[in-house]
Amino acid sequence: MEINGIVLAGGKSLRFGNDKASEAIGSKSLLQQVITSLRFLDGEIIVVTSDEHPISESIDHPKLRILTDILPGKGPLGGIYTGLAASTTEYNLVVASDMPFLNEALLRYQIEISEGYDITVPRLGKLVEPLHAIYARSCLGPMAEMIKQEHLSIYQLFRRVRVRYMEAAEIERFDPEHRSLFNINTKTDLATARRLAGGLTR
Repeated sequence: MEINGIVLAGGKSLRFGNDKASEAIGSKSLLQQVITSLRFLDGEIIVVTSDEHPISESIDHPKLRILTDILPGKGPLGGIYTGLAASTTEYNLVVASDMPFLNEALLRYQIEISEGYDITVPRLGKLVEPLHAIYARSCLGPMAEMIKQEHLSIYQLFRRVRVRYMEAAEIERFDPEHRSLFNINTKTDLATARRLAGGLTR
């Protein structure tokens, strides 16, 4: 199944204090780390950014497309909508630009189980990670209606479409420590990521 990747890189980074996507872990920025993790995909990598956070760095990828969010101020829901509307594939892997430990084996499994659903998303207990998920373009209609009504919570979308939850036991087959779902919101998170990337424990 051909699938495009959509990377959301237009967040306000309020808790972090500055544009975190350009922060380095090892020799690569967070954004570069994420794009490198998605190189196994056959389709495009669509990076959705904002006017406040344009992509200034040069990124080497043969099928990279950078878009400005067409619905600024609508949060992640607007970013996902922008990516899906521009995508040419029915299924799309959506991730955030602040997830440096994406796991290719887990992502491949998530893609395999996504057919027939509108969203395929990880769930650990009550925690759902909507920015490590497969979204079908069939979500565009319900999303457009939500945005029109200013209902911007992605979790509300789950009640309107067919959702396949990827449960803890499935995730742990590939990623027992759940590192692939680790995202960076604060300077402390960044320091933790750098330690983990260097082979150290928390």
